[in-house]
Amino acid sequence: MYCGTACYDSDVPALLEVENVSVDFATPQGVLQAVRDVSFAIAPGEVLGVVGESGSGKSVSSLAILRLLPLQARVSGRIEFRGEDLLSLPEAAMRDVRGAGISMIFQEPMTALNPVMRVGDQVAEAVLAHARQPRVSKSDAWRHAVEALRTVAILEPERRARDYPHQLSGGQRQRVMIAMAIVNRPQLLIADEPTTALDVTIQAQVLDLLNELRQKFALSMLFVSHDLAVVSQVSHRIAVMYAGSLVELGTADQVFRQPAHPYTRGLLRSVPTLRSERTQPLRTIEGTVPAITALPSGCAFEPRCEWRLPSCSQALPSLVEVAPGHFARCPVVASEIR
Repeated sequence: MYCGTACYDSDVPALLEVENVSVDFATPQGVLQAVRDVSFAIAPGEVLGVVGESGSGKSVSSLAILRLLPLQARVSGRIEFRGEDLLSLPEAAMRDVRGAGISMIFQEPMTALNPVMRVGDQVAEAVLAHARQPRVSKSDAWRHAVEALRTVAILEPERRARDYPHQLSGGQRQRVMIAMAIVNRPQLLIADEPTTALDVTIQAQVLDLLNELRQKFALSMLFVSHDLAVVSQVSHRIAVMYAGSLVELGTADQVFRQPAHPYTRGLLRSVPTLRSERTQPLRTIEGTVPAITALPSGCAFEPRCEWRLPSCSQALPSLVEVAPGHFARCPVVASEIR
């Protein structure tokens, strides 16, 4: 069942639609399934949070949207942006989409930024790559870059634009990455773990900044994280991924207040809260995540699930609508909620 556009007002056309997308990698050991049958949609101005542990397919799904995966990757399904099929676009047209229509904040700004280029030049390079005028001078691009650094609240942007990445703090480097992503005023921003490795104070500042930019420029956002608390602060809807599959999709309130998949329930039970008794141990999810080289034919969570049925090991369960706009890939819990 395709649940993408069913999760918000159908009168509003989706900005991005991802339908039944799978990503396989050809390796000497065989074909590896990194993403299996993922579907979702993002409305204009909406923030969709994608949460899951490392290796669940979050980043691979994001890179598939921009066609930034290695050559040995095979992407199937449908990805439409503004009604245009991205998987069938010529590479030249796809380059116009990247950075202008859809921008991405990559993980680890210290490695994503070029260490031998001044940060202002790196932001200006994005301006020159997508200039809509036939001739945009380097000085004009530099002014746009400085203004973008000012927009993301970097102090003394004229001076900082001349710095190299190693001269900036982790929070400042992340702001430079955000400046590069928004300098061309895209409609959709993919933020891949934008708060990783930042302390909680800087993390809060980055989240506030992203929210301000979203409102100021009417951005839609795909926010990828493994942190449930962070995703809950910024997202209108949340997609939960496990071992390459989307196992639950709903509004933030639905997912956190009435989780409909055993994996989501396990994640929420394992989060410490101030209400927890200090003597009470945290609950864990028994077992381990299956290796990508040995994914079962059925539900990947089945070996760890306390509600599993014999049929769960035989085929991947379909997404079931348990409430309006709330989908889960679990027949047992879904029937319980319904």
